[in-house]
Amino acid sequence: MPVKIRLQRHGKKGKPFYWIVAADARSKRDGKYLEKLGTYNPNFNPAQIELNVDGTVKWLQNGAQPTDTAKSILSYKGVMLKNHLVGGVRKGALTEEQAEAKFQAWLEDKTNKVDAKKSDLEKAKDAEAIKIFEAEKATNEARIAAAAPVVEEVIEEAAPIVEEAATEVVAEEAAPAVEEAAPAEEATPEAPAAEEK
Repeated sequence: MPVKIRLQRHGKKGKPFYWIVAADARSKRDGKYLEKLGTYNPNFNPAQIELNVDGTVKWLQNGAQPTDTAKSILSYKGVMLKNHLVGGVRKGALTEEQAEAKFQAWLEDKTNKVDAKKSDLEKAKDAEAIKIFEAEKATNEARIAAAAPVVEEVIEEAAPIVEEAATEVVAEEAAPAVEEAAPAEEATPEAPAAEEK
């Protein structure tokens, strides 16, 4: 039975999510599989990959053939290197400790590269946000500068109307004060008349 290490698609439309599986080459893409080895999520940058390295190496040692995409993912995670080192240990070219030390050194180097890429992406994202903010600020300033003469014209046109309204308000406020004073004078003569009754 020929065994392939390949991707099995899951997720929804436009948001793929893959399982990395060891499956019979004759089975359907999303059909029956022998063992689930990990997951691959390309919806993030960099892509999220979780993989059982030792289980995958075991399948490779037993003759499983990875597809092209699966092979690039396995290389990215160091499975192909570990398979090569295990072959060297089996032939006696190196010891288990040397092979493990080489693999760990490679993993540290790879982790540093991935972290550097993540920080570069964050810096680029921040720089893009600052650039967009500055462009919006410049656009707003240009709009304000273009609107300033129009606002001054409107204020000049409205100034006489505002002055007329202010004089009317002052006149209206003065009129009730005069009316209030007049009834107060009238109330005083009535008061003695009320006392006489």
